[in-house]
Parts: sequence; C-alpha cells; structure tokens
Amino acid sequence: MSLHQFHNWTQDLGYCEGRHPVLFIGHGSPMNGIEHNAFSESWAKMGRDIPNPKAVLVISAHWLTRGTHITAMPNPRTIHDFGGFPKELFEVQYPAPGEPALAEATKTLIAMTDIGLDHDWGLDHGTWTVVRHMYPDADIPVLQLSIDYARPAGYHFELAKQLASLRNKGVLIIGSGNMVHNLRMVAWDKLTEPEYGFDWALEMNSVFKEKIRNGEASALVNYEKLHAAAKLAIPTPDHYYPLLYAMALQQNGDDIRFFNDKAVGGSLTMTSVKWG
Repeated sequence: MSLHQFHNWTQDLGYCEGRHPVLFIGHGSPMNGIEHNAFSESWAKMGRDIPNPKAVLVISAHWLTRGTHITAMPNPRTIHDFGGFPKELFEVQYPAPGEPALAEATKTLIAMTDIGLDHDWGLDHGTWTVVRHMYPDADIPVLQLSIDYARPAGYHFELAKQLASLRNKGVLIIGSGNMVHNLRMVAWDKLTEPEYGFDWALEMNSVFKEKIRNGEASALVNYEKLHAAAKLAIPTPDHYYPLLYAMALQQNGDDIRFFNDKAVGGSLTMTSVKWG
C-alpha cells in the first residue's frame, strides 16, 4: 500500500476532527474477561466514555515474536492462551472483525523495520478479555501488533512513535500488560484481600506513575535504573513493554488519567493510564 493509498483509506474512516486517546490497560487475570468487577466495569465505562473508534489496535503482552507482525486476517480467532481456568472462560468467543486494509496501512507507517502481515494469530487474552467489555457487540475491527522480544525497550518506544498518525484517524491504540507483574511472588492467599500489595510493588508502582505524570519517557525506557525494586516488579519485560508503546504516543496537550490503580495478590498492579 502506497502512502497515497493510506491517505485514501484513512479518509474513508470518516474521522477527521481531533485525536483519539491512547490507553495502557493492566489486564491481570484472564478471569477479568468474564467477571463483572471493578476492573472490568471500568473498561466498560471507558468504552462508553471515549469517542467510538473506527478500529482498535492492541499491543498485547501475550504475543511475543521474532520480528514485528500485525494481524491481517478479516476474521481473527479468539485465542485461549491459558490453562487451569473454568470451562466458561474457554467457551468465550469474541468475533470482532479484523481490518486487512488497516494492517497494510500500519505496515506502511513503520519505516524502521519490515512488518509481517500475519494470518495465523488472532486475538489473545491480553486483547479480548479487555476489549469485549469495552465493545461487547464485537462490531469494531480489532487488530494486534506483536512485540519483537529480541529487541530492547528503546527499540519498542521508537517503533511505537511511528503509529502516532493513527490517533488522528479514529484508531484506538491500547497497550495491554501490567506495570508490576511478578507471578512467581504472588501471594495466592491474599487474592481476595482488596488492594493487597507488597511494599516494593506499591513503591515501584508509585515511581512508574510519577514518571508517567512528568512525561519522563527516558526514565521509563531505562526502567532497570529506576529503582532497586525494578527487578522484582519487572522480572521479564513482556508485560511492561506495552506501557512503552502507549507512552510513546503521548502528544502535547494530552490529559493523563490513572484508573484501576490497585494492587492484586501482592506482586501485581492493575494500574492503567489514559492519555488524551
């Protein structure tokens, strides 16, 4: 697709005024996909409160690849990429359409690497557990952009910047992960205790929020140097990288709002951010 074709396609979106917000969403347990709780209800409210998008593009912590790929099929499948959960969760289907033309357009936008057009993946639980609450009618196209796990944090931040023009074309971009995500240290006996967080998790979460609020992108990219607890909060960066994708899309004048700002099980935080 040429840049001229991209322009024509985005004109067809019929969304020309203003720019769409960007979200980072702490998605937490797959069970949030079927439960009506404080987290899922806030996602549903967000879907009602923001302008209705023409498409949704999600960077999920659960699609890690070599190279960067984007889903390009007309009908992405619902992926149940987890185990040990109730049958009800595995029965969920979220039949949102894809949008091959948007996949082609996004490929054109990203100049720093070749983007693969994927026809095999679909929508993993980092995407559908959230988006099905926001848009329960499944009538808005949903795409995923993968995370090249061989690349460092700075690479992802720079790649994400090249998606900026989509904000002005009615595309809602969501990074889906968790700021603090250490499953090995979860206090399973505290899961039902509201907002239970280890001291280091709460402190690290506060550091993240401060840097986001102050627009200190470089500090967030170099997260290993942020705090002594960084290695506990981010033992692996898969759930952290989606935050960088969202942060990279911040523009002047964007209001910043935190929501679902709670800890779960000691070593996870659901803290989410809206820019714009």
